[in-house]
Amino acid sequence: MKACFIGLGYIGLPTAIIAARYGAAEVVGVDINPSVVEKTNAGKLHFVEPGMEELLRESLSSGAFRATLAPEEADAFFIVVPTPFKGDHKPDISFVEAATRAVVPFLKEGNLFVIESTSPIGTTEAMAALIYELRPELEGKIHVAYCPERVLPGNVSYELVHNDRVIGGMDEAATEAACAFYSRFVKGQLHHTNSRTAEMCKLTENASRDVQIAFANELSFICDKAGINVWELIALANRHPRVNILQPGCGVGGHCIAVDPYFITADFPEESRLIASAREINNHKAMWCAEKVKNAMLQFEIDKRRKPVVAMMGLAFKPNIDDLRESPAKYIVSTVLQCCNRADILVVEPNVAEHNVFKLTDYREAYDKADIVVFLTAHDQFKSLPEPTEKTVLDFCGIYKK
Repeated sequence: MKACFIGLGYIGLPTAIIAARYGAAEVVGVDINPSVVEKTNAGKLHFVEPGMEELLRESLSSGAFRATLAPEEADAFFIVVPTPFKGDHKPDISFVEAATRAVVPFLKEGNLFVIESTSPIGTTEAMAALIYELRPELEGKIHVAYCPERVLPGNVSYELVHNDRVIGGMDEAATEAACAFYSRFVKGQLHHTNSRTAEMCKLTENASRDVQIAFANELSFICDKAGINVWELIALANRHPRVNILQPGCGVGGHCIAVDPYFITADFPEESRLIASAREINNHKAMWCAEKVKNAMLQFEIDKRRKPVVAMMGLAFKPNIDDLRESPAKYIVSTVLQCCNRADILVVEPNVAEHNVFKLTDYREAYDKADIVVFLTAHDQFKSLPEPTEKTVLDFCGIYKK
């Protein structure tokens, strides 16, 4: 069996590698970025994911996997491309549509066509209609399904294999065909459903987490005003056998939790008021953090009669990865830089070698030089730093929870 994965990003490339690694198929990975294809074929991962580069090299050397710029004929096609939102928070499925159009000329009777990209409800049906519009002779003769990923960056190689998957076909035959493929490398349970339920399931999972994080972030607002340590409060509340409050942060980022709820609120604005409110709270948390930093800088200048040196610790949206997509930390750093042109701002992101906007500083050097230390992302490296006594610390991610 030959499988063609369209999109070699944070999910598409690992999934293609794992499918090849476990002998699910001969795998071809497709990306429109020549640099990504070149690096991939050279055995170099273009993002940080522990253990995945070794698996990539193993799959390349065995001949089970290769990357290319264009689709090829195959038995199964997987669409794993970004689905961002537009400026008005409306879902943008143009990448999914472009990827679908790219594979249409290569489809043949009996093929499996699966969308993994997070998508609004009805996207799978819309792409099936597009395929049949362009290739009417294929209607009823290929298997179309939706199967969302549900992995944690930093643990992808394990979770792609061991997590349960929800598989929703346009009909039962499509569901069975998709399950037959995924069962080749997924050890978790495969749950059968229809495409619309599978699409909504993915959105529901991430909207649920967004709401839970919003509760924790709202507690942080209350505790800040009340003079209560929010970390201690949550730890004590979680001692209740039926309470499990998440940890607050400087907002919510990434291409899933910070984006997917909008796919629900855009189509169901009247019915999704709690989900919309959670989005507002989590977006506001980043703005609130930025104001806290600016106020601390102003107070330092009043007290010391000089500009402070400020270390902004972390740009990634979560600990120990290099993913900056929709990152509240990046937003906070940008906001502070724009408002404080003459201040000495040291930007730190230990998981990124260089950035085209920010000049990066080693985290130890930044910590030592800083008058104000702002923890935005709880990278492991930061937890090894001593708790300072002579510096102002703004800890938005729980580095010092005591």
